[in-house]
Amino acid sequence: MTDTPEGTEGAPKGGLGRSTAIFSFWTAVSRVAGLVREVVAAALFGTQGAINAFVIAFQVPNLLRSLVADSAISAAFVPIYTQLQEQGRKQDARRLVGALSSVVVLGLTAITIVAIVTAPWVMPLFAPGLDPALQDSLIGLSQVMFPIVPLLGLTGIVAAVLQAEGRFTPTAFVPVLWNAVIIVSLVAATPFLPEDQRIWVYAVGILLGTVAQLLYLLPYMRGFGPFPISLGFGNRMVRRVLVLMLPVTVGLGLININALVDAIFATLVSEQAVRAIDAAFRLYILPQGIFSVAISTVLFPTISRMAANKDWPGLRSSVDSGLRQIFFLLLPATAFLMVLATPVVRLVYERGAFDGYSTLITSEALFYFTIGLVFNGSSLLLIRAFFSMQQPWLPTAIAGAGVLLNAALNAILYRPLGIGGIPLSTSITSFVTFMLLLHFLSKRTGGLDLPYVLDGFLKSLAAAAFGGLLAWTTWYTLDGWIGDSFIAQVVTVGMGGVALTVAFLAAAQALSMPEIAAGRRLLSARRGVR
Repeated sequence: MTDTPEGTEGAPKGGLGRSTAIFSFWTAVSRVAGLVREVVAAALFGTQGAINAFVIAFQVPNLLRSLVADSAISAAFVPIYTQLQEQGRKQDARRLVGALSSVVVLGLTAITIVAIVTAPWVMPLFAPGLDPALQDSLIGLSQVMFPIVPLLGLTGIVAAVLQAEGRFTPTAFVPVLWNAVIIVSLVAATPFLPEDQRIWVYAVGILLGTVAQLLYLLPYMRGFGPFPISLGFGNRMVRRVLVLMLPVTVGLGLININALVDAIFATLVSEQAVRAIDAAFRLYILPQGIFSVAISTVLFPTISRMAANKDWPGLRSSVDSGLRQIFFLLLPATAFLMVLATPVVRLVYERGAFDGYSTLITSEALFYFTIGLVFNGSSLLLIRAFFSMQQPWLPTAIAGAGVLLNAALNAILYRPLGIGGIPLSTSITSFVTFMLLLHFLSKRTGGLDLPYVLDGFLKSLAAAAFGGLLAWTTWYTLDGWIGDSFIAQVVTVGMGGVALTVAFLAAAQALSMPEIAAGRRLLSARRGVR
């Protein structure tokens, strides 16, 4: 699927609403594909043994990616690239792309080589509770996956250029391709390998999927170049990006440091806790990835343009509306996952090596994760707003405080609450950091319309609570009638979701929420396009 040419200003053709809808669609497909990947992995590996080593082995290169590649590059690059475009300096923008690409490839390749060489000494530090055999697997698996770091660095630049130019569809589709490559690898190769060797297919599949998504995006860059290649350090704009990347890197990387800290404490709870928390996290992150990531990504170039033009009223209005949209979409998802945590985990995961006990501990972790879902999702937009103003140090400091708070809460809660204490720590930290980000962004932008934002939160919360009650009642009633076969689970959980959606929308309509009218306008516009 390709995009049509965009407008001269780089704004998405058809408006932000349509772009958000398209991006949300492909993001939803990618999240579903990711969920299918997790279902396959759960059936093959369960929550015991090598899968726990794999989870940590992936989290460390993923942490490096967040620190020095992909999202960090995008967040630092887009405001400067957009500013150059707004000033009519298109050739300078192209030189920036070429020079930054050279620096990223060379720098991240060097970091990757160091990481691979030092893995035998460094990686066991992240898994103090795993037995020695699993620590050996941890080292080897991480070495296979470390090369994704430079690949994702270059992919981050390509994706950032496309998004800044209003081409959202290709960048939204590549995660679908990434997941598809991994799923095909698992399904095609694992039946032919001994059980103790199958986990290596997962690691190789991730590497192949990362290569595939870069190769897919490159043709979409035609028409935006050429991008002169240079060593880059003499380019003043490259230095600006790198300077801006420092706090951006820390700010975004701290999110993944939290996940890694959670995994370290999980090894101290039990061997299965690492994978159970990871499996719960995949369900928890699904609605955030579909909704808040889409809204934040589509709004980012727009609010960057507003910040470059000092359009503070427009920026404040965009953030206010974006937060309300995130509340409107994430709070019903929170209610659904909270009241139906066990049946959802059972439906999605419980087959093959993933048994009833795996369901029990995973659903416990999911319940506690959902408490902070809306706050974590909303923080994505607030952080992007700071980045758009090229003021990343404050959210970085807040994120750093969040890491310390999360680690302290983990240390306090993991013994009395077991598995649940770790995601509860994450949820409390998400709430605290969201409130701090909201407070300071309001001060820096001249005052967000906080009563309007709070009104959206409270109305969405009330509607979601009503929907959650009907969802649980519907599931409980049907579950007692039609049993627990797979088809029966699909029906009971699905009807619970339908009941929640209908009840939530009815309540939102009764509360006269403007998001209902906006949704109707979007649907009318899409029918008009057809």
